[in-house]
Amino acid sequence: MAGHSKWANIKHRKAAQDAKRGKAFTRLIRELVVASRQGGPSVEDNSRLRTAVDKALGANMTRDTIDRAISRGSGNSDSDNLDEITYEGYASGGIAVLIEAMTDNRNRTVAEVRHAFSKHGGNLGTDGSVAYLFERKGFLLFSNGIEEDAIMDVALDSGAEDVISHSDGLTEVTVAWEAFSGVRQAFEQAGIAFIQADISMLPTTCIPLDASGVKQVSQLVEALEDLDDVQNVYTNAEWPE
Repeated sequence: MAGHSKWANIKHRKAAQDAKRGKAFTRLIRELVVASRQGGPSVEDNSRLRTAVDKALGANMTRDTIDRAISRGSGNSDSDNLDEITYEGYASGGIAVLIEAMTDNRNRTVAEVRHAFSKHGGNLGTDGSVAYLFERKGFLLFSNGIEEDAIMDVALDSGAEDVISHSDGLTEVTVAWEAFSGVRQAFEQAGIAFIQADISMLPTTCIPLDASGVKQVSQLVEALEDLDDVQNVYTNAEWPE
């Protein structure tokens, strides 16, 4: 399998940024609550919840905190009446932006998102304006200390879609999001450790950024990520290395 990743550098950079943010735990807890409410509290039967638990553990969240969040979700507490909303828009230069939010006040959230776009030279769009430029995929990222052949063997046997080698030595496996849990388990059972695994919205095509574009788009993405109700921000920007 071969191909070229247009998003791994973006996702890798975003993960490093998120790890430094004080709001990371709040976002993780919201995801745990909603995943538990939608798919049930069993990690074995709820792949979204399993991914959320793994991310929480990776961020050094305690097991007690994780269990309380799952319990809140499965108990359907009125205090956790969160709606999942997707917003779509454009940054400067025609860069598509897709935002996933969880909120208990839709009017507040859309006002904050619209303000961030306006302040940083973008425009909030209508439903469907950019969503078609993204597709939901699972991915696993491996360090350069792991043999690519070993990764390839497990990927092929478990039903992954693609294996991509990067110039920085990282190896990336992409998979249909519905099959993500099974592929992940296959690597765990094979004893092949990954440094990142998640389900994400990936752009089908990307737009290269120049120096001025990097600054403008970065400022918009950071402003959106700083909003309390925003969980994830995706773009189809191709960042210069």
